[in-house]
Amino acid sequence: MSSRTLNLDDRLIDYLRSVSVKDTPILAKLRAETAKQKMAVMQISPEQGQFMALLVELMGARRTIEIGTFTGYSALVVAMALPAQGRVVACDVSEEWTSIGRRHWAEAGVAHKIDLRLGPAAKTLDAMIEAGESALYDFAFIDANKEDYDAYYERCLVLLRQGGIVAIDNVLWSGKVADDKVHDKDTDAIRALNAKIATDARVTSCMLPIGDGLTLCRKR
Repeated sequence: MSSRTLNLDDRLIDYLRSVSVKDTPILAKLRAETAKQKMAVMQISPEQGQFMALLVELMGARRTIEIGTFTGYSALVVAMALPAQGRVVACDVSEEWTSIGRRHWAEAGVAHKIDLRLGPAAKTLDAMIEAGESALYDFAFIDANKEDYDAYYERCLVLLRQGGIVAIDNVLWSGKVADDKVHDKDTDAIRALNAKIATDARVTSCMLPIGDGLTLCRKR
């Protein structure tokens, strides 16, 4: 028993992954290719990916949204967990990074499940709302530019059905959110959203110390 979350050193992380992460060759291949990129730190961990896949399975999710796709790992793990008719609307601005994802989605046989929309995510989400898609989505994952996190959160709440879940990445921000001496646009934006969610009566929420911090919000 423990009254606080255990710190995970490299040895314990390796053990956790060895007995918990049910890896596949295509997921490992995409992680390896991403690790060679200059912004590799932006990829989620395999244990976080597996947690998200389990979550969408538990929810019986069919329609999902992703804001910030990078090289496509999170979209891939979610798409693989969705049923045959499931869909991921993946929002990103980079053709360069998402082209890596496209290759691996095709190799995994799930490219038909992923609707990649290149352009500013807020505009993509606004267009979805204007098209009458409010309250039609089961799950949303936010992992993009931090200054716009609140804007993405608000739009996702509109698009999610009652009982739907939005997952927000990087909410612990390498510990900077707890350092009063750190004030920059990204850190302050994450702090502000964390504080907002803590008192937001529209959702039931929980912040988890997985990866760089992951908050789950269930729409009431």
